[in-house]
Amino acid sequence: MKKMYSRVIGTGSYLPEKILTNLDLERMVDTSDEWIRARTGIVQRHIAADQQLASDLALEASRRAIDAAGIQPQEIELIILATTTPDMIFPSTACILQDKLGITGGPAFDVQAVCSGFIYALATADMFVSSGKCKHALVVGTEVYSRIIDWTDRSTCVLFGDGAGAVVLTQSNQPGILSSHLHANGSHNKLLAAPGNICGGKIQGTPFITMEGNAVFKFAVKVLEEAVTEAVTANNLQTSDIDWLIPHQANIRIIKSTAKKLGIPMEKVVTTVDQHGNTSAASVPLALDIAVRDGRIQSNQCILLEGVGGGFTWGSILLRW
Repeated sequence: MKKMYSRVIGTGSYLPEKILTNLDLERMVDTSDEWIRARTGIVQRHIAADQQLASDLALEASRRAIDAAGIQPQEIELIILATTTPDMIFPSTACILQDKLGITGGPAFDVQAVCSGFIYALATADMFVSSGKCKHALVVGTEVYSRIIDWTDRSTCVLFGDGAGAVVLTQSNQPGILSSHLHANGSHNKLLAAPGNICGGKIQGTPFITMEGNAVFKFAVKVLEEAVTEAVTANNLQTSDIDWLIPHQANIRIIKSTAKKLGIPMEKVVTTVDQHGNTSAASVPLALDIAVRDGRIQSNQCILLEGVGGGFTWGSILLRW
């Protein structure tokens, strides 16, 4: 029997209308545009409106991906949604999105792997599609991190933004997703967290993001290099065979350090962190959609997606466009 693959046939993204610049942040907290740019590469980020939820952002990105794929929403047989900022405790944001798209019947569930969430979700969807469990799958990363940011904490509030990205996968006998590589190490769970929890209708602990920046930076560069190397080795390739590296958009220094270690020129790295900030699970599909729509990504190119997030979780996916 001929091996089956899953292929990306449509991408979409959405960013809220409100833009918060570094200059705006200067008026909110003790920081400066120069400091933020030098340490993160971020110039601005998008912030969801008060009434916008993760499912609302996901809906816009999903509609654009489905339209680009040239199919109808009812043809989607599986929805996997990655988010750290769900609409509510339950039901899942994936089920809420399914309803908003007017789809019923197929499985829909959330994945929580923080900034690696889209990588985890796409790898999971690939297994469903390539094994013949479904023909079309919708994979979404969506975040409203502005809801879990302490806007008085200058070390974290400058980093994050809101947004959503989505892709549609279809079954194909032509190579698409070539391999996926997922990892986690829970012993580092305190380095990057939003450790609050709900008990008796009240929040215990802090619901805001806490981060040990230096430790996160060192860990991220190390495991991202390993994840990329693992992917190219598994496919008997070299890093020079990668046409585009699309990393999680956390910090330009992490992106540049990883690319340097791998010997990948920045001209082959898709970066959006300057305009979006860190959108967690949405960052990779957002960057992918932008690179597809502006024509950088072309047929038959080799694309490497990678991400690292709280947990710690990390992983990579190698695909042929």
